[in-house]
Amino acid sequence: MAADSHRPRRRFGQHFLHDPGIVARIVAAIDPRPGDVLVEIGPGLGALTAPLLARVERLHAVELDRDLAARLRAAHPPERLVVHAGDALRFDFGALPAPLRVVGNLPYNISTPLLFRLTGFAARVQDLHFMLQREVVDRMVAATSSPDYGRLSVMLQYRFETTRLFVVGPGAFRPPPKVESAVVRMVPRPAAALGARDPVLLARVVTAAFTKRRKTLRNALAGVADEATLRALDIDPRLRPENLGVDDYVRIANALPSSPVQRERAG
Repeated sequence: MAADSHRPRRRFGQHFLHDPGIVARIVAAIDPRPGDVLVEIGPGLGALTAPLLARVERLHAVELDRDLAARLRAAHPPERLVVHAGDALRFDFGALPAPLRVVGNLPYNISTPLLFRLTGFAARVQDLHFMLQREVVDRMVAATSSPDYGRLSVMLQYRFETTRLFVVGPGAFRPPPKVESAVVRMVPRPAAALGARDPVLLARVVTAAFTKRRKTLRNALAGVADEATLRALDIDPRLRPENLGVDDYVRIANALPSSPVQRERAG
């Protein structure tokens, strides 16, 4: 699809991938198979769309820019490419057949909320491959006690095995962004490995901790988990939030009373 007639729109965070070598590496990492149910978020000018279509029987694409959605429909037959014109933050991924494979060059301005939204569909997903701002990917895969480790790290690593595949420089895009990008693979962890009795409460604990990440756990979790609870779990309340692993946060959440929503579901 020709790029010269479409001006990138800043409000959509558009940076169009154009490097054929990077496209080939992404497609190789995804390794699509003919029967896969594949959905591409933010196909833009279709740099990934065409090579993905060459590997699968049918591709779903979610595109916010209606002009680009129309161009994609004109470029590919509807029985091969199903274009959903709309916002990926509101799209119902659960309406597509499972297991679903999700790919995309995500706009930087929606990447974090979209990642959190997709965790809600993890049980229906086989894997996800995304191009994101490198800083975001570094936070996604960060190890405990590292500077990049935070709420995003804990919540995504709880639900997915996350792997940074490779870094992509600004020159692979038009217009080039001011930062590096990276490609990440996310594979849902089995339900039996998750462990949290109440996922809503786990999210509350993690959010509270990292809202005050410079504080000790004693202070950061005040009003959520008291010092006695931490000590009973053999967790030093003088540690800081980044010093606890995912399993530690699960243990804290499991030691607390369930949220009203979870109690209602249990009843």
